[in-house]
Amino acid sequence: MALLISEPTLLLDQQKCLNNLDVMLAKCQKLGLDFRPHFKTHQSIQIGRWFRERGIHKIATSSLKMAEYFAQDNWTNITVAFPTNILEIDRINRLASKIELNLLIQSVDVLEFLNQQLQFPVNAYIQIDLGYGRTGFESDEMPTINRIVTAIRQTNKIRWKGFLGHAGHSYSAKNISEIRRVHQQALDQMQIIYDYFSARYSSLEISIGDTPCCSSMSSFGCASELRPGNFIFYDLTQQQIGACSLDQIAVAVACPVVAIHQKRHQIVVYGGGVHFSKEVLHHANYGPCYGLVVATTATGWGKPIPNCYVAKLSQEHGTVQCSEAFMQQIKIGDIIYILPVHSCMTANVLKSMQSLDGQQYTMMP
Repeated sequence: MALLISEPTLLLDQQKCLNNLDVMLAKCQKLGLDFRPHFKTHQSIQIGRWFRERGIHKIATSSLKMAEYFAQDNWTNITVAFPTNILEIDRINRLASKIELNLLIQSVDVLEFLNQQLQFPVNAYIQIDLGYGRTGFESDEMPTINRIVTAIRQTNKIRWKGFLGHAGHSYSAKNISEIRRVHQQALDQMQIIYDYFSARYSSLEISIGDTPCCSSMSSFGCASELRPGNFIFYDLTQQQIGACSLDQIAVAVACPVVAIHQKRHQIVVYGGGVHFSKEVLHHANYGPCYGLVVATTATGWGKPIPNCYVAKLSQEHGTVQCSEAFMQQIKIGDIIYILPVHSCMTANVLKSMQSLDGQQYTMMP
């Protein structure tokens, strides 16, 4: 069926999504690892059900609000992979009354607050900084980590599960070799933690998860759980660093053409920073790039069109630098498809998706 598009629209290739999901699930099963996909990328109850249909029952979210959204669809084991915000204690208690809620605890102050305010039991992980430098303890902070572990185990309503880490700096890698280096650094950091605590705590859980490492690496050391999220859609960032192929990118943004500037070899589309976000890729041939134009096909989209890329974004405008040949094919009112630099951010700002057969997918409001 013909898609009816009049404004920037996130298009979803369901078959590519399902293929990406099946590949990651098969990897976890082969390696004997628990699979806890992070739902921050798609943020959709409908897409979440594809995971459940494959026997997946544990998920991660990036906020308590997102956890609440998915709990409404009967997800009952959720890790909020973000430092606990004590100002949301009411939401924590609502969730903990219904599901198995897993929180990150980064300080004794947060622990003491939760121990006083919790009305229902929760599980707790301690986050380890695997080299990203965003949050979490480093492996040489063992006395502090040990103090928090001991304090958690003395509480009545908090059950300590283990350690969680995210090697997010893998997104800045330039190739598979750099991903491998980041991955090994992360495993080395977590192994130090594991070796220190596993002798005393036999059921220790180790949760790691970033799409570049989970997609391209085949060994995960002491990890017991993988927690990738972006892999369900992938994007140009993942393709550039070698974590996926162009054929695995499962989303594109359909944008109406609103202006043509022949002299500058530019077209302007309705699709700006409020639709793509302003994540930028440093392309070897084009320099700063905010998306690649792909050929439209009868079944979706094909390969990137040479020398056609989003060179600039403002709030609503997208400026596409393009070849003379492409410009001769385009007229005002046409729809062009653009692969995003970062699918998580693009989906988050667009807040809805449409499949290639016209089905609408809602996302967390």
